[in-house]
Amino acid sequence: MTDVSQTLQQNEIFLIGGNGFLGKVVLGMLLDRYPQVKHIHMLVRPGRNVSAEDRFFREVLASPALAPVAKKLGEEFLRGKITIWAGDVGVPSCGLDAGSLDKLAGHVGAIINCAGLVDFFPPVDESFRSNVDGVEHVVAISKHLGAKLVHVSTCFVCGGADGLVEETEPVLGFYPHRKGRDDGSFRHQEELFYSRERIRQIYDSSSSNGSTGSTATLRSRELQQRLVGLGKQRAENWGWVNTYTYAKSLGEQIIAAEPNLDSSIVRPAIVESAVRFPFPGWIEGGRTAAPLVLMAMGGLKDWPIRRDLPLEVVPVDLVAAAILIVTALHLNGRSERVYQLGSADVNPVLLESIVRLLVRESRRVQRTKREPARGPSMVYRMVGAGTGGPLRFLTVEEARVRRIRLQDKIERAQSFMDRLSKALDKTGLPGRPTLAQWNAALRTLSLQATFREQTLEQYLPFIQDHRYIFESEHIRAAYAALSERDRELLPWDPEKIEWNNYWINHQVAGTQKWVQPEAVKDWSFKI
Repeated sequence: MTDVSQTLQQNEIFLIGGNGFLGKVVLGMLLDRYPQVKHIHMLVRPGRNVSAEDRFFREVLASPALAPVAKKLGEEFLRGKITIWAGDVGVPSCGLDAGSLDKLAGHVGAIINCAGLVDFFPPVDESFRSNVDGVEHVVAISKHLGAKLVHVSTCFVCGGADGLVEETEPVLGFYPHRKGRDDGSFRHQEELFYSRERIRQIYDSSSSNGSTGSTATLRSRELQQRLVGLGKQRAENWGWVNTYTYAKSLGEQIIAAEPNLDSSIVRPAIVESAVRFPFPGWIEGGRTAAPLVLMAMGGLKDWPIRRDLPLEVVPVDLVAAAILIVTALHLNGRSERVYQLGSADVNPVLLESIVRLLVRESRRVQRTKREPARGPSMVYRMVGAGTGGPLRFLTVEEARVRRIRLQDKIERAQSFMDRLSKALDKTGLPGRPTLAQWNAALRTLSLQATFREQTLEQYLPFIQDHRYIFESEHIRAAYAALSERDRELLPWDPEKIEWNNYWINHQVAGTQKWVQPEAVKDWSFKI
């Protein structure tokens, strides 16, 4: 059996991306379950007028995910256990100078890289900075320090799939449109050269046109759109569903191509709210399933989903436990090359049942509010956009037609209210404030419908186009190799999740508490 406690007592860990959603839980679990770890090094980007160390101890440790552990262990213990290194994965050597690297060389047993930009369709240069360039820089310092590497990727590097996705698929040379294992059409070095050259050309073209978009602080809308378009085009060309998975696969292949690197790749499915640690329902960021939850709770009735599709969701604390398990096995020379972290191969939950559950919960909440039929609610019902009515599972085309019809009804209602407003002006009758309120409600509804369509379009690969089931045998074998005590401290048990309870009491409650307040500020009308 692998003794995780003893392994961590003998090794120093360098955590990169520890201030992200997953990284915080990894750090918190490591400190909470194994405070005897020999030492932890953290790469933290300094803030504006704030040092990396101050940012970590004043901001990162204040996160709800870390505050209870920090309070329990105390600042003095943490300052003795954790060393903060100012840096950034997006720059060479992750921003560490030669002196710092020499100090670390020979001391760090393993680097855990949780850094990455989780955005489906960002400008491709931004995605590369974290998910490609950042991997190259982490690989370089891993080699310099003589450290093993545990790199966090995503299961969805598989691209389009329908059915079981095996974790033994070779990493190097993979692309989703590949025609068998003998197909050598994809070479990641050539793809990187091509994409980087196209990025450079887009910047040069923008500069030659007098745009300020190529500066570090200001980018023109046209430049942004061209860089977003390039990422989409390259992903579609090879079969990845978005820029994010395209870039993450390139990062994996950079690692796989390095001959003198001892590495393991951890691929989570959709990482969502905690089931136990740091507490049930903890979630942050809201870039994965949270928009779907918010739309369901907001009364969305028309869903373009594939009804036989299981949604591959894994709680963040199970993912964090798996990362620490893999790290311990890797330090003992017993790890596999790839670990997929899914739930549908042992405990599938169909997307249809999730949507039905969320819509029922939304309607239950609406009934408890007992909102009178006036103001915005009445306007929504007038155009057929109220929260009542049947739940419908539609094709993509059917959903698009319904949105067009709704938009037409909204425009006709706005036209009617404009005429009514003019009539009130002529007659001097009261009612203009009410009409203004109704017009504002219609504008909000129109913007909301557009946002929902755009959001669902981004999610179509996961809710309509592909039926993903990720084989997760390697992590089960790894978990079985732990001592009984370590299995208690680092549980990997997706088969025990009761999904109805998880979605209502963890995902919905967590999203409403930790994501929705930020979404209201960032999205305003959108939810």
